[in-house]
Amino acid sequence: MRSDWLFPLCTGHERLKDENGRKTHPTQKPEALLARIMLAASRPGDVVLDPFLGSGTSAAVAKRLGRHYLGIERDTTYAAAAEKRIAAVVPLPDSALAAPPSAREAPRVAFSALVERGLVTPGVELTDSKGNVRAVVRADGTIALTGLAGAPTVGSIHRMGALAQGAEACNGWTFWHVEQEGRRHPIDVLRARLRAEMGIRSE
Repeated sequence: MRSDWLFPLCTGHERLKDENGRKTHPTQKPEALLARIMLAASRPGDVVLDPFLGSGTSAAVAKRLGRHYLGIERDTTYAAAAEKRIAAVVPLPDSALAAPPSAREAPRVAFSALVERGLVTPGVELTDSKGNVRAVVRADGTIALTGLAGAPTVGSIHRMGALAQGAEACNGWTFWHVEQEGRRHPIDVLRARLRAEMGIRSE
């Protein structure tokens, strides 16, 4: 999950309005924001408590995401609007709520597996995100740094990434990038693709 979250303002059909077209609640939050928080901090079946329910965004999202909810609201206008809104929510099916495996739970994939499967071709150049550090992929799944004198220049993506930065350790999956179809992206994207293929084939 990214550390920077970009959401649209709460407008359009999502914005609750009264019979005169006026906003029901002045500070109604985007559903996407509440969904992101609940997906990060809870699991299906958990209880979401909102002591200031307002327009009912948290409860509506909780219901859609398979969470139980408890809301407290003293304003009768807001409470009525929230109840109507929540009643109209259709929960997502269980298959859509399955949590993705964490990084530790995901199947381990070696960089050499990407080479063996043809996702990365021997001889292809890897770079850092800015294109300043360069390395060449070898057939055995190691990489060879280019332009770095006076040090062992062949090793794993992690060891060579650390060496290039003068660091003790490095996550080579996020440090090294490959250019494909005119775009540079982390090799971790290719690892995720291989994991997805492995999952499909194992079912």
